[in-house]
Amino acid sequence: MTAQTAGPELAARNRRIDKSQQYVPLVALAVSLVLSLSTGSVGNGIRLSRTVFTIAALGLSAAAVLWVWLVRVPYTRREERKVMTVVYYSGLISLIAVLIQLNPWFAFFGAAGYVHSVLLPKPLPPVGLVMTAALVATAQLGGGIPHGTLILGYLVVTLANAALVGFFFRQGMREQEHEEKRIRMFDELAQTNSRLELALQENAGLHAQLVAQAREAGILDERRRMAGEIHDTLAQGLTGIVAQLEAADVADGDSERRRHLHLARELARSSLAEARRSVQALRPGPLDDARLPDALVQLAEQWQQTSGIPIRVEVDGTPTSMQPALEVVLFRVAQEALANVAKHSGASRAGVTLTYTPDVVALDILDDGSGFDAHTGSGDWTGYGLEAMRSRLRQVGGSLVIETTPGEGTTLSASVPVWEVEDQG
Repeated sequence: MTAQTAGPELAARNRRIDKSQQYVPLVALAVSLVLSLSTGSVGNGIRLSRTVFTIAALGLSAAAVLWVWLVRVPYTRREERKVMTVVYYSGLISLIAVLIQLNPWFAFFGAAGYVHSVLLPKPLPPVGLVMTAALVATAQLGGGIPHGTLILGYLVVTLANAALVGFFFRQGMREQEHEEKRIRMFDELAQTNSRLELALQENAGLHAQLVAQAREAGILDERRRMAGEIHDTLAQGLTGIVAQLEAADVADGDSERRRHLHLARELARSSLAEARRSVQALRPGPLDDARLPDALVQLAEQWQQTSGIPIRVEVDGTPTSMQPALEVVLFRVAQEALANVAKHSGASRAGVTLTYTPDVVALDILDDGSGFDAHTGSGDWTGYGLEAMRSRLRQVGGSLVIETTPGEGTTLSASVPVWEVEDQG
């Protein structure tokens, strides 16, 4: 792994290791040089003159400095330049061997062989450790090439050095691997947190956008609701009032005229109350204190009075508790359908049938009027009223079907699914 691909903390640790490999051997070389210059040459039983020894020590030390400084492969690039690391380490071991032969005090610099063995590609690091241990053992035995009885001691010291350094080297490598895993884990966690933070920022933007869209949709829905309520209350009420006032104008007697005026006043009061309820988004008045079947009976009675058309209300099945939203929808559909019957059909009679089944509640409004062509429509059946009914039913998962033929009346069928009502007890 290179410094470019490693995480920030791992890259920083690798740089610290790289700096230590660069400067620690040079410090050890300086200490070795000072000690060796103070003692003179010892090696192979040959003693050099002070001048020759000094020149050799300084020259070889300078070569070692240049070799470490210029040729050394950085720790962070060891995987990329495996061949160069072998070349570098071979030169380093050679310089250590010559310097130790020149003076055993250069064993301090020999520790660079241990430190830099981690640069070698696998499986060569143990080889580097053993080679360095052998050179350091030479220095520990006074320098020179071991011979005779010294060979056994040399082997023992070499093995001891290799075992001791190998143990610590292995422990260090394990700790290094654990450290790298820990650092990678934290780096990955940091990257994950960064991605999560970015995702949260994006989600916040999306949430704000959705809130704005929901607000706009809510405004539009509220406008549609108000339009529907106005149509169901004010428009129908005003139509009834106008019809009663027109009937009063052509009434034959005062009693008949007063009856139509009375109905007009009642319609005005009822329409005003419905308008207030619509503004406050409440249930239709007849549903405030009654269940849907009773509310439909009350609606039919009022409609019969204002339209003059006989109407019959039937309930099939056992009435069950329904969600208020479903009752409101069916009641509004009945209002709109009966208004259309009175306005367009010319019917002599009408009927309302409310049918309860376990899964569906159906409302049928029938009349024996003129009917119309379902493909082309007629009057208000193709206007806002029909669309309002369909829209209300779609909102609760319901449906609307109209069966009609010119001259044979009309049947409007609305159905809604039964929603379970939570037990309020």
